[in-house]
Amino acid sequence: MIDYQLFKKLCEARSVSGDEGCVRDIILSEIKDHADNITIDNLGNIIVFKKGKNPAKNKLMISAHMDEVGLMITDITSEGYLKFDEIGGIDRRVLLGERVCIGRDSVLGVIGVKPIHLTKRDESESVPEISDMYIDIGAESREEAEKYVSLGDSASFASGFFDNGYTINSKAIDDRFGCLVLIGIIKSELEYDAYFTFVVQEEVGLRGAKVAAYSVDPDYAIVVETTTAADIPEVDSSKQVCNLGRGAVISVMDRRTIYDKELVALAFDRAEKLGIKAQYKRAVAGGNDSGEIHKSRGGVRTLAVSLACRYLHSPSCVADKSDCESVSVLVSDLCEQIAGEIK
Repeated sequence: MIDYQLFKKLCEARSVSGDEGCVRDIILSEIKDHADNITIDNLGNIIVFKKGKNPAKNKLMISAHMDEVGLMITDITSEGYLKFDEIGGIDRRVLLGERVCIGRDSVLGVIGVKPIHLTKRDESESVPEISDMYIDIGAESREEAEKYVSLGDSASFASGFFDNGYTINSKAIDDRFGCLVLIGIIKSELEYDAYFTFVVQEEVGLRGAKVAAYSVDPDYAIVVETTTAADIPEVDSSKQVCNLGRGAVISVMDRRTIYDKELVALAFDRAEKLGIKAQYKRAVAGGNDSGEIHKSRGGVRTLAVSLACRYLHSPSCVADKSDCESVSVLVSDLCEQIAGEIK
């Protein structure tokens, strides 16, 4: 069963790439009584070892990233407005009018742009550049703003977590859901020994995963992620990538990884045996921490199991609760299969 209260807590934590402390603290508090060894490396990755009932036949690492996309304050104008740049890939169309929380003091601001009645015709028909936007925190001068905000502060979306019984709507489902799945497995009784990594800075170049994989040196890896679903109006079915309600998403290839074919086949076989839904990711697009993990040291046989999610990297990601259950069950089962059954 999915712990949706913990899911809410993880999603609402503000942990933009490079500033993952808030979510790391939550994870550590949840797993500290359930793991045999926990270390935090120099980048801030959490590396966990948990003993199972039996020694693993294959050294397995299960990984999810802690960070989320966000913004960084780059300048403060003389009038007290904040200029910013993006951290990770954000579609700037989702930014206008959004509320954001800035810095460790959670200063609330709103993203603004020149009013519509002052724009030229060509400006009003296009999406403004980030350089033309600003964050308004209500300060009247640079000096006043500097009392609350510093250059280099990160900002995250100030959106809530909503559960209507069927779907979840929240920021940072990517990849707090993956973190939730790992926490659940760590709290369970494992059949075989396994390693778990909660990694940093995925959204800015898969940086934490590269370091964590080198440290763990696994034979196999499962990356638990979210991936873009484009099952929305006016998108042809052949281009929808994956669909909400059709189960765990299994990647065959993306822009960073060609996945282990035996593991892909195993994932679908186990889903069928377990009576849960699974679907192919129907696009060669994007990438995740697998891109660095599978190349580590002498190579790591890698599988990505993802949650389908609409409006990824926005303040209002949408995921299906039945898919959450499918991913959780499948990943737990695959841990046992890969660590103990595959030769």
